[in-house]
Amino acid sequence: MSTLSVVAFNGSPRMEGNTSRMIRVVFSVLEAEGIAVREVRTGGSKVRGCVACGRCRIENLERCALDDDPVNGWIDAMKGADGIILASPTYFANVTTEMKALIDRGGYSCKHLLHRKVGAPIVVARRGGAMQAYNALMTFFGIAQMVVPGSSYWNMGYGLAPGDVENDEEALETMKNLGSNMAWVLRKLHA
Repeated sequence: MSTLSVVAFNGSPRMEGNTSRMIRVVFSVLEAEGIAVREVRTGGSKVRGCVACGRCRIENLERCALDDDPVNGWIDAMKGADGIILASPTYFANVTTEMKALIDRGGYSCKHLLHRKVGAPIVVARRGGAMQAYNALMTFFGIAQMVVPGSSYWNMGYGLAPGDVENDEEALETMKNLGSNMAWVLRKLHA
C-alpha cells in the first residue's frame, strides 16, 4: 500500500502564527499514524479570484485557465493528496482572500477530481466570526463531495498574537481528535 498523504493549505500570512500552530497539532497525530504531511502557505501570496471565464470547464483543463499565480500549483497539490486541510484565520468574519481564491478557482475547475477525498477545515479567530469562516471552508468540501471527519468540537481556536492559540486547551484537544479521526477515515477509505 502506498503512503497516504495530507496537504494543509494555510491561509495566514503569518509564518508562525496561530493557524500554523493548529495545523502542526493535527500533523503530529497524522505523522504518528504514518501519514505524510505537507503545509502549503497561501496567505500572503499574490493571487486573484475567479474571473468567471469558464475556460477551465469548457476546455476540461482540470485546473484554472489563469496561469500567472500559484493557484494551479495548489490545485495540483490537492489532486495529488489523499486528504486536504483548509486552514484560515478569520478576517472580517470570513476566510482570507487567498483562501477564497483557492476555494473559488480550485473548486470550480477541479471539484470533480476531489470526490471522496478526506477534507477538514481549521479556523482561528481573535474572538468572533469563526463560525462563518468555518462554514465557508465546509462548503468547499461539501460541493466537492469530499468526506469530512468530525472532532470533539468545531475545528477552531482563539487567539490574536502568535502563540495565543496554545492557551486554548479545548482547541488543541480538538485538533488532536481531528488528526486521529482524519487518519482513521483515510485508512478506512484506502483499505
